[in-house]
Amino acid sequence: MEIKIESSKLIKPFYEDDTTPLPTSDHVPFTVFDTVTFDAHIALIYAYRPPVPSNAEIELGLRKVLAKYRTLAGRIDENEKGERIVLLNDKGSRFIEASADFNFDQIMPLTPSPDILSLHPPLKGVEELMQVQLTRFSCGSLVVGFSSHHQVADGYSTSRFLVAWGRACRGLDIGAPPIYDRSFFTPRNPPIIEFEHKGAEYTIKKDDINYDHHKNDTLGAEEVVVVQKFHFTLNFLNKLRSKASSSIESTNENPNKPYSKFVSLLAHLWRAITRARGLTGVQKTSVRIAVNGRRRLKPRVPDEYFGNVVLWAFPTARAKDLLNQPLQYATKIIHDAIVNVNNDYFRSFIDFSKSKRGPWASLIKEVKEQQTIDGERDRPMGFNLQGFRTKGCAEKWERTHLCLDGDGGV
Repeated sequence: MEIKIESSKLIKPFYEDDTTPLPTSDHVPFTVFDTVTFDAHIALIYAYRPPVPSNAEIELGLRKVLAKYRTLAGRIDENEKGERIVLLNDKGSRFIEASADFNFDQIMPLTPSPDILSLHPPLKGVEELMQVQLTRFSCGSLVVGFSSHHQVADGYSTSRFLVAWGRACRGLDIGAPPIYDRSFFTPRNPPIIEFEHKGAEYTIKKDDINYDHHKNDTLGAEEVVVVQKFHFTLNFLNKLRSKASSSIESTNENPNKPYSKFVSLLAHLWRAITRARGLTGVQKTSVRIAVNGRRRLKPRVPDEYFGNVVLWAFPTARAKDLLNQPLQYATKIIHDAIVNVNNDYFRSFIDFSKSKRGPWASLIKEVKEQQTIDGERDRPMGFNLQGFRTKGCAEKWERTHLCLDGDGGV
């Protein structure tokens, strides 16, 4: 797949007439949630069918939204204590224009391979905290390759940014501006560490390990990445939810509330993947589920907060129990694991992270094998989405992305 790079430049925030440029010496400190996640760029690829805005309109929209989301136009640095910060210096984001002399349909369906790397900006040795690549195809389709530094924003914040950018491209108000207030995560005094975070979010730092999240960006010839796409209709999800929830006991104090479609589908997939992997007996299997803490922390963190507010649930079971027990068994394990990542757990994590002593490193960065579940709820940009969205092929473990379709299915 030959992609021709037409131009590559830095673009800076555009402050409109009623907006006074802010000082470029300001900074935003990293929180414990920022430092515990991947220190790497994460790539996303979106495809759109015509009509779509011109590159000039997309660039202007991006510059306007960067005037609000200034961390994405800044640079990572350290303060006098050696703590990581984002300098709001408006140095800008990378903007790449590219073209392909063939129709987009000719390369569908796209699967993780060296070819797909040409549709998004490079991920290694990057100073910019956000990059965009616009690739125009002969048929008029547009592929937007987007990458951002994970320690600057989690998936929820990134989705809000992408939606705001799409609105700016269409001349609409971008909505509520991002919030950078870090006081939401002030540790308690004295700290109250109620849960074990050693072995969950943190592990002993190993001096002989130099973790590189993208060391496998280029797949070897002998490596095969298998991609399967499934569509679950709303009718199927409703039946699955009813089956998964059939064992829930109802009382006056605890009325029968069914499990969510999300949890029910996760349980179904967990069992199916475990069976497909040929796992049996007492061998344990687990799923890593990202849990957004914005609505779990008390007081609640606003949805507009821009940064990372994610911890992980790790439902675990023996393979034979997962396969021999009914669907309700797996569903309850997942539901309970997610529920337990609550305000108490988030606050305990904050207190531990701020008071820990010794060579502790993020365990999330050391993960080598895991089934990972992602959920996508927003439609970024707001153009004519082709029903295609993927991530770069850096991850080596099994990963499942759940995306809502327009009919309520997944």
